[in-house]
Amino acid sequence: MAVTMNVADRTLGLSLRALNLFAGSELVERAGLRKPAARLVERATRDGIKAAGTASRTFTAATRLGRPARLRATSSSGLFDLTPDDDQQMLRDTFKEFGAGELRPRAQAADAACEAPAELIDQAAELGLTMLGVPEDLGGAVSERSAMTTVLVAEALANGDAGLATAILAPAGVAAALALWGDADQQSTYLPPFVGDDVPGAALALMETRALFNPFSLQTIARPKDGGYVLSGAKALVPGAAKAELFLVGAQLEGKGPALFIVESSAAGVFTEPEPAMGLRAAATATLTLAEVELPGMALVGGGDPAVYAECVHRARLAWCAVAVGTAQAVLDHVIPYVNERKAFGEPISHRQAVAFAVSDIAIELQGMRLALWRAASLADREKPFAKEAAVARHLCATKGAVIGSQGVQLLGGHGYVKEYPVERWFRDLRATGVMEGALLV
Repeated sequence: MAVTMNVADRTLGLSLRALNLFAGSELVERAGLRKPAARLVERATRDGIKAAGTASRTFTAATRLGRPARLRATSSSGLFDLTPDDDQQMLRDTFKEFGAGELRPRAQAADAACEAPAELIDQAAELGLTMLGVPEDLGGAVSERSAMTTVLVAEALANGDAGLATAILAPAGVAAALALWGDADQQSTYLPPFVGDDVPGAALALMETRALFNPFSLQTIARPKDGGYVLSGAKALVPGAAKAELFLVGAQLEGKGPALFIVESSAAGVFTEPEPAMGLRAAATATLTLAEVELPGMALVGGGDPAVYAECVHRARLAWCAVAVGTAQAVLDHVIPYVNERKAFGEPISHRQAVAFAVSDIAIELQGMRLALWRAASLADREKPFAKEAAVARHLCATKGAVIGSQGVQLLGGHGYVKEYPVERWFRDLRATGVMEGALLV
């Protein structure tokens, strides 16, 4: 570790020295770039120090919990009412404003770069996103379990951009999973950083590279060994994997079935490789390879209970539904003013019956997607069975979301096919709902 840190320190020092020389050169002065260059040096210093700190992070428990902290089930009046309460509406408005003001303006550049700007992830953490699923006893922001709250937040962020929302939501999903199923030692060790100032990169890794992937039939294998486990396999399309410090990995535990394991990125045998996809490119998806990774006994989450793993899959699917609903809402909000302002043959194209019906179909299908999602999330919050409702929501969001994306492109005509307009990106992102497994969680 000392050797690694010395190399990192030297690299950081050389980089900053080069930037300082650049900022002080006469060429910069003549070009009028003195202030931008100074800002570049300041930002590089801050980011470099943060990167060095991240590289040296070790997850240790400052204090041990006597028992795991759990959120209580959401109270219910017994009435079927999915209306968000005042606190949920406030959070929804806050993150929608953040999505519109911060994510959407940077979405195209992030999509092209296949990377989410670090400052956006930091800003989301400052808004307390990773605290939404953590009990107050552990420094979190809530006392009741609320998948519904996370669904509303995910919708709001995806309304800004689905790829950036995926990158931002991934660490919050790991924090929520540890709060839901982690034991006292796991919570003591891994949850404190998620409610601090320097939130670690993290992601839930379930998906594998093969056709017709079934999350309940995994090829990543976990073998018991000397009181711990050895993991071997590969995971696909893991958001932010290259910079992540912690993974929650699904693996087939010999003799038990699929289970969740905590894997630190610093463990020997953990490798990542960029895997940019058709959509969600800003999420910086990558392949996570586990080559005989040795884990301690405490890495197993939920005691290897298959019910815990199944609930994880269902909650992850709800998260992807929320991303689809938020993105589909963005499509609808964009096409309505477009068809009213775009003129053909002397009148707005919205006066054409085919156009008006297409927009109406988007609005109708979107409401169906949202209501199915909210119903499943509300059942999860009340600790009621919700697997069937989650499957219905997933099917609606995958099929109708893809149609909405396609209709958005169609309604804009040639404009829908070019990157100057965001609908082509939304079309690509909406395809993810029918493909992705894991990564996010409510």
